[in-house]
Amino acid sequence: MGAIIKVEHLSHRYSVQWAIKDINIEIPRKGIYGLLGSNGAGKSTLMNSICGIIKPTEGKIYIDSVEIGENPILAKSKIGFLPQQPPVYGDLNVYEYLYYAAELRGMEPREIPAAIERVLELCQIAHFRKRLIRNLSGGYQQRVGIAQAIIHQPDIVIFDEPTNGLDPNQVADIRSLIRLIAQEHTVIFSSHILQEVRALCEHIYMIEQGEVAFDGSIEEFDSLASPDSIFVTLRDAPAVSSIELIEGVMGVEELGDDNFRIRFSDARLAMDGLVRASTENRWRMTEIRLEKKSLEAIFAELVQQAKERQ
Repeated sequence: MGAIIKVEHLSHRYSVQWAIKDINIEIPRKGIYGLLGSNGAGKSTLMNSICGIIKPTEGKIYIDSVEIGENPILAKSKIGFLPQQPPVYGDLNVYEYLYYAAELRGMEPREIPAAIERVLELCQIAHFRKRLIRNLSGGYQQRVGIAQAIIHQPDIVIFDEPTNGLDPNQVADIRSLIRLIAQEHTVIFSSHILQEVRALCEHIYMIEQGEVAFDGSIEEFDSLASPDSIFVTLRDAPAVSSIELIEGVMGVEELGDDNFRIRFSDARLAMDGLVRASTENRWRMTEIRLEKKSLEAIFAELVQQAKERQ
């Protein structure tokens, strides 16, 4: 089976500023695919282009082999979309809103009641069917937003930062729901938070400065995001020169408040040496942990690798 989404040489600019530049990706059927990047990286522009919300300046997008510019109604019928702010109407109750959403999707009137019951059960909001949406919590409003995105049983469901602003319990619930949806649909999950993408996705497309900086599996990405420093807190810290003498330590950065960032040649050797030296010299170590690279550090590394290949 071929790709369900194919993006070819996609570029878009607002006025003179290019938001995305020459993006080429293919997304297979089924599974959860992460769109990762910092705020302003170009993720929303890419998603809005795929959904047909904006017409890109250059390039083509195929949805299940349908070119969205040639047949936008057919292409868009295959997509469900939940933007960052759920597109819900507070003055409608849940059932009324979902009926309205189904009509907007062009569903046959006789099919709508059964479709509503299906998404109410799947999203666990059946007991709120008569509740005004404005009286629901943020987490349940998000569930209503997810329900409208899947009511017409699209092939593709796109979520733009769906866990933003939710508490930890709500985040866990939404993750479980997305995994359930991915059993029947291709899911694209956008976030600027690495741990969110890692928790859900099988494959990552990293967008930075409007370009695809990484296209690969979670395992491949994790090899890039390997720990590159040690964070340590020493309540009775010595001079930096004393820490630099420890075997495996390559450099020391003072962070203030008794905190240090340690660069190492060998993580285990450096951590063992730090713990031993702290005990012997009574530095009162209260925290030590490995730090993974930031998205910015990974991106800089990927850009450097690209330059070296040219």
